[in-house]
Amino acid sequence: MDIPTPLAEETLMERQPCGWRAPVIFTSPHSGRDYSAAFIAQARLDRRTLRRSEDSFVDDLFAAAPECGAVLLAARFPRAFCDVNRERWELDPAMFEETLPNFVNRTSPRAEAGLGTIPRIVAADTPIYRERLSFAEAEARIAACWAPFHDRLAALIAQTKAEFGTCLLVDCHSMPHASLMGLGRVDIVLGDAHGTTCADAITTRIETAFRALGFVVRRNHPYAGGFITRHYGRPRDGVHAIQIELARRLYMDEANITPSAGFQPLQQAITRLIALLAAEAPALMAQAG
Repeated sequence: MDIPTPLAEETLMERQPCGWRAPVIFTSPHSGRDYSAAFIAQARLDRRTLRRSEDSFVDDLFAAAPECGAVLLAARFPRAFCDVNRERWELDPAMFEETLPNFVNRTSPRAEAGLGTIPRIVAADTPIYRERLSFAEAEARIAACWAPFHDRLAALIAQTKAEFGTCLLVDCHSMPHASLMGLGRVDIVLGDAHGTTCADAITTRIETAFRALGFVVRRNHPYAGGFITRHYGRPRDGVHAIQIELARRLYMDEANITPSAGFQPLQQAITRLIALLAAEAPALMAQAG
């Protein structure tokens, strides 16, 4: 039995195995679906529209991690409220009442697109808010959501390295159908920032495993890895990080945001991958040096 641990006033969900047997951490930063009444009141969108930016049910797809001896860490809060797969201060100045402090990154492609740490839009360029926010609102969300997530993830990585000497971080996401238009069939995209955040042997083993299960896999296009992958992936320091993007059509009805008939087969396939990584990660990382 895995042990549910409420953290940081229930902003996070962490599930640890009874016996920590594998140097692997799975994260699901965008599957949070706790939409507060206060957030809904600020938004010009209904809850269903806000959920279009979620990686819905990804935490459920990877729920077997603790049973396989690995850790699962997920956000409970929604990505539309605070996106932890961004820098701490990556903000779009157009959505705030006042001029932002100089330390804020206002010019990243993500911030300029309205997809910063506090997003301005959800999918299809739909504005979230009725009015501009105060910078104090951003500070409060980052303190309540972003900081606890990254503090806990950093602690888990340090704990894993202390226990096993190395760590594999698997950051789990989903891809909307619209993002894959013109690419032909794509089921899974593996992002290792073009080989810089994870040893090739590990990326190749994951790719091979998914292909053996019948999936069409691409690397680094159109998703090469976000902030979590790039920030924590340090192969020379014994920390390997890889992003897994799953096509939503495989497991859910995107329009209604409900699991489809494909959910259970995909969950079973992912459980097989988790078990494989838990068993093979130590040797793969030792091979990588």
